[in-house]
This record gives sequence, C-alpha cells and structure tokens, in this order.
Amino acid sequence: MTEAIATPDPLAEMEQDMARAYNQGLTPLHPPQKSLIRLNTVILAAILIIAAIVGEFAIRNVIPGIGGMIIGPVTAMALFLIILLPGRIYRRWGYDMGDEQLRVLRGFLWRTDTIVPFNRIQHIDVAQGPFQRMFGLSTLIVHTAGTHNSIVTLPGLSTSDAEDMRDTIKGHIRQDMI
Repeated sequence: MTEAIATPDPLAEMEQDMARAYNQGLTPLHPPQKSLIRLNTVILAAILIIAAIVGEFAIRNVIPGIGGMIIGPVTAMALFLIILLPGRIYRRWGYDMGDEQLRVLRGFLWRTDTIVPFNRIQHIDVAQGPFQRMFGLSTLIVHTAGTHNSIVTLPGLSTSDAEDMRDTIKGHIRQDMI
C-alpha cells in the first residue's frame, strides 16, 4: 500500500514567512488560524448585513428612495473586512517558548509584547471552542501571579502543540518547586 506524500503549500509557507518576518522571527500561529479568523469575520459581517437590511426596511417608508443606501456600503465594508482583515490579524501574532519564559507578541494597531517567566505561572489551560475543533486548533491560556495582565492567551495553536507547550511549562513549574 502506498502512502500519499503531502506536498507543502507554497502560499501557506509564504504567509508563514511573512508572519515570521513581521514578528521579529517569532513562531507564527498554526496556518488554519487564518481560516478561523476569516470564519469569525464572515459571521460578524453577516450580522452587520442583517442589521443593515433591517435598518433599511425600517426607514424605507419614512425616507422614500433610500433603496441600497445602507445595505450597499455595509456590504462593501463587510467584503473589505473579510478579504483583508484575517491575513493582517494572522501576521500580527507570534510566540516563542524559551527555556525560562513564554513570549507572546500580538497586536494590529497597538502592539503588545508579553513575556511570562515560567516561575510566575500559577496554572495552564488548553481550551477549544467548536470552531477551533473544526480546524484542529486550541488556545493556550496561562494564568500568572498578580492581578494586572494575569491571564495570557495564545490562540491559533495546533492542539498537539498546545498540549506539548502545556506539558513543557508544567515540567518547568515542577522543577522550580523542587
């Protein structure tokens, strides 16, 4: 029996290289995260378009001749967001798990560079929503000591990577306790 050889997707590799370059050489999120972001954007756009349709029908009798004056711009804006936003958001996330810390870089307009030393971590969660399960993704949630920014989330990891990171951090926590 022959096994199918998986050929790498050059477009996905190029997207990951662009994300890595933008995020100072940090590891980009798992590629299906871009599709998940696009799905969430489509859902938001559908809600906005439905609201525009309702709004247009509500004022239709008050202001005659308004046909398409609300739905048209909202639909154009929604298409713009669906096409451009997922790639930009995807490229703006990166992470690095070193020997003593986890670094998460994120942000579209305002960049946030968070460094979490392993000795400050209280506990770790790996979470999955229904759409994340569809794409084989998970979110690593790190709870640290303190109150300000005490929860650091890292979405868009493959489930196996998130579990491996959790186990590695857990190992470091156990070593620090000994």
